[in-house]
Amino acid sequence: MFKRWQWSEAYGFSWEGHVFPLGKYARLKDRLVAELGIPEDEIGRPEPLDRDTLLLGHTAEYLDRLEAMTAFPEQGWYEFEAPCSREVLDGFYAMAAGTVAAIGAGLESRGFAANLGGGFHHAFPWKGEGFCAINDIVVGLQAAHRDWGLGRAVVLDLDVHQGNGTAKALEDEEWAFTCSIHQQNNYPIKQRSDLDIGLEDRAGDEEYLAALDRALEVCRAQDPELLLYVAGADPYVEDRLGGLDLSIEGFAERDRRVFGAFLGEGVPVVAVLAGGYAEKEEDVVEIHFQMIQEGIRVENQAKANPKDCR
Repeated sequence: MFKRWQWSEAYGFSWEGHVFPLGKYARLKDRLVAELGIPEDEIGRPEPLDRDTLLLGHTAEYLDRLEAMTAFPEQGWYEFEAPCSREVLDGFYAMAAGTVAAIGAGLESRGFAANLGGGFHHAFPWKGEGFCAINDIVVGLQAAHRDWGLGRAVVLDLDVHQGNGTAKALEDEEWAFTCSIHQQNNYPIKQRSDLDIGLEDRAGDEEYLAALDRALEVCRAQDPELLLYVAGADPYVEDRLGGLDLSIEGFAERDRRVFGAFLGEGVPVVAVLAGGYAEKEEDVVEIHFQMIQEGIRVENQAKANPKDCR
């Protein structure tokens, strides 16, 4: 039996001076304990994945290259724009394991579960990119497809940057549907998702939520057995690497609509965190925290009043 929240001390590896706010993982976990009353022993510590499971998302040559890189960590800058020490690679492995376990929890409970990390959607099967070494989304979904018979799955990627690695890795998988809402004029070079909605620079709450409504209609029509929600915090108006203008309140409404569209229909939702690069780390943590809060609230409402939680 899997625990619905997944987190590990290994998530907090060291990228000193890097723009990626690795401290957010522990801070988010601590807020779940302190403010939501979730006991520490209800937060799962994911078990390491075996190589065969990692190979569901990546080539053997690439995994070997990552392992060799740990002897020369600075080579990671050329691969995915960050160092690749032993500590870093083990952290990525742990987050992939966390996403596998969170998917297991979502499928078991038919409700909401989350990895308090993960969402590394720029990693391709054969290479890393954009701060992403291991694509936990692809590994997690492929493991669920192999081990638990997961059929139709939807990936809803709401990071400001398109999930290019995920889109490419799953493009030939008929059971997986990928949807991305992102800033069009931003990194990366785009791959083709099953549904892409590229927003203009500085699009705010109104434009964003209108695009989300269109995407949710298409995603619900896929009749999925699972929604994998890539709940990026970087569409935020004060994000340093994004160019959209979503407010904190806009994020809350985004999450409310996503959870309402699926949990209210009995479709499990598994969330991963993805990006978020605001100057104030506490803003990133707040966006992730209210996503968890909203998922719990909508799930509880769905249980009490099925079909009436949107």
